[in-house]
Amino acid sequence: MSHDLFEAARTAMGFAYAPYSKFPVGAAIRADDGKVYAGANIENISFPQGWCAEPTAIGAMIMGGAKKIVEIAVIAEKLPLCPPCGGCRQKIAEFASPSTRIYLCDETGVKETMTINELLPHSFKTEVIG
Repeated sequence: MSHDLFEAARTAMGFAYAPYSKFPVGAAIRADDGKVYAGANIENISFPQGWCAEPTAIGAMIMGGAKKIVEIAVIAEKLPLCPPCGGCRQKIAEFASPSTRIYLCDETGVKETMTINELLPHSFKTEVIG
């Protein structure tokens, strides 16, 4: 089931706007509604005002009406198995359960799977969505 997330993340990476870092990243979320929402990093010359692929995908998910991340895939062109940065880990945790799966990908597919709790064991907890 994670292969479609990999493909969506890889496709999203192709839309990255990364003229400053030259570090395109893509992310794809399967949400609680069963749909896949994707995003890419979008930089801005006024660093650090750009945003990462994961919050772009989260924004698409929220705007699509979904509320929870079931699983998420992340891929970076220049760094195999690129985990979400610290800020993105907390953003994912806001909409995830402790067992939400994170797939780290290289150019060929999913290479490592972990939970958000393994990736961010001491996140701020929210009671808003569960």
